[in-house]
Amino acid sequence: MQFEILKKDNTSRARLGRCQTAHGVLHTPAFIPVGTQATVKAMTPEELRDMGAEIILANTYHLYLRPGHERIRRLGGLHRFMHWEHPLLTDSGGFQVFSLNSLVKVSEEGVEFQSHLDGSRHFITPEKAIAIQSALGADIIMCLDECTPYPASHEEAECSLQRTLNWSRRCRESHRASHQALFGIVQGGMYADLRRRGVETLAEIGFDGYALGGLSVGENKEIMARVIGETAPLLPENLPRYVMGVGMPGDIIQAVREGVDMFDCVLPTRNARNGTLFTRWGKMTIKNARYAEDSSPIEPECPCYTCRNYSRAYLRHLYFAEEILAFRLNTIHNLHFYLAFIREMRQAIAEDRMDGFMQDFNSRWEPSVEPERNPSLLSLPTGKRISLAARI
Repeated sequence: MQFEILKKDNTSRARLGRCQTAHGVLHTPAFIPVGTQATVKAMTPEELRDMGAEIILANTYHLYLRPGHERIRRLGGLHRFMHWEHPLLTDSGGFQVFSLNSLVKVSEEGVEFQSHLDGSRHFITPEKAIAIQSALGADIIMCLDECTPYPASHEEAECSLQRTLNWSRRCRESHRASHQALFGIVQGGMYADLRRRGVETLAEIGFDGYALGGLSVGENKEIMARVIGETAPLLPENLPRYVMGVGMPGDIIQAVREGVDMFDCVLPTRNARNGTLFTRWGKMTIKNARYAEDSSPIEPECPCYTCRNYSRAYLRHLYFAEEILAFRLNTIHNLHFYLAFIREMRQAIAEDRMDGFMQDFNSRWEPSVEPERNPSLLSLPTGKRISLAARI
C-alpha cells in the first residue's frame, strides 16, 4: 500500500489523501461501509460501487466462525468470494470477541472464547489473527488488540495497553500476504499518557497505518473528541490514520479536522433497518405517524434511487408491513447520505473551506429533531423494532 497526502486544509489538520492498494485506489477522508458477514446488508457490490464506495470492511471474527477462513481461501479469497474487486479491510475480530462473549479468558498468549453460534471453544493468538486475515486476503488488515472497556481505571487501561502492544509486536513479526498492509491499533482507555505511550511504541515497531481503538464504547462525545484531539496528531503524519467504529456525521467532521483519514461504522445500515434515516437536517424516524400520508421523498434534493422514486408514506408502509424492500430502500438512502457527505468534505478540504463546511453542517443538523417538524401530530414509540429487523 502506498499513501500520499495530496492537500492540507489551511484552517485545521484535515488532509486529502490517496491510498493505492493491490485492488484499487482509496481516497481519503473515507467512510468504510461495514460488511460484517462478507456483505453490506441489503446491498449488492454493484450498488455500493455506483454510489461511490471504494472500500468495504469485513469482520474476521464472524468469517472465521462461518464459513471459515480456509474455505474462503480455497474459494479464491474474500474478494472473489463476495464479488468485490476493490479494496477490502478486515478487522482483527478482537472487539467482537470481547463484546459478544461473556466467557472470555485473556492471557499474554492470546484470547480463548466461546462461539456465539454453537458454543464451541476457540483460541486466537496474534499469529492466528494474522493467519486468518492472510487467508481472507484483504488489502488492509489489523493487529489483534484488547479493546479496553469503559470505564476503566488507569491501572486497568495500562495493563490492557501493554498486552495490546505485546500482541502488536507478534502480529508485526507474523507472515502475511505480500500485498497486505498491516495497521497497529492504539489503545490506552481515556488516558492521554497511555495513548501517547501507545502511539510511541507502535511507531517504533513500525506499521503501514495506525488506528485509534477503544472509542465509542460508552464514553460521552466530549471525552471521545478529547481523546481523538490529543492522540491523532501524534500519529505518523505520512501514514493513514483510522478511527474505528466512530460514525456520527458530527463526530467524523471533528476527527477529520484533527487529521483522521478513515472511518467505519454500522450506523447507516443498522439505523436503516430500524427505520431511522439520515438527512441534511438530522435523523428522520420513518415510523412516525406524520409520514403516513406524506407523498414527498426523504429529501427532495437527494439524488439517490430511493428519493428519486419513493415517498415517505410508501417507506413507512413497507416498514410496518415488514417487507424486505424497506431495508433495501432505507439502506440505499443512508449509505448514499454518508458517501455523499464524505465526498463533500473532501471537496471542502480541497477548497480550504473546512471551517465553513463544519459551520454549515452544525447550523443545519439537529440530531433530536425531525425535519419539517409538525408537533401537532403524535408519533409512534421510536424504540419499537419489528421482528424482521432484529433477525437480519
